[in-house]
Amino acid sequence: LKASDRFNINSQLEHLQAKYVGTGHADLTRFEWAVNIQRDSYASYVGHYPMLAYFSIAENESIGRERYEFMQ
Repeated sequence: LKASDRFNINSQLEHLQAKYVGTGHADLTRFEWAVNIQRDSYASYVGHYPMLAYFSIAENESIGRERYEFMQ
């Protein structure tokens, strides 16, 4: 890689990190990273009905209750 290519890649990465919260940055702590992963996972569970149904069956709760718990 040339120096200009490396700079371009780094500037693209910084742009993505500024635009999207979950992509992280150099100063991200382990705890902040874990919170981002958990938040993204819960949002995915709520957005995908089959996963929500799976969790509701596994925990013997209604789908609405599971959705509420994930949103909290």
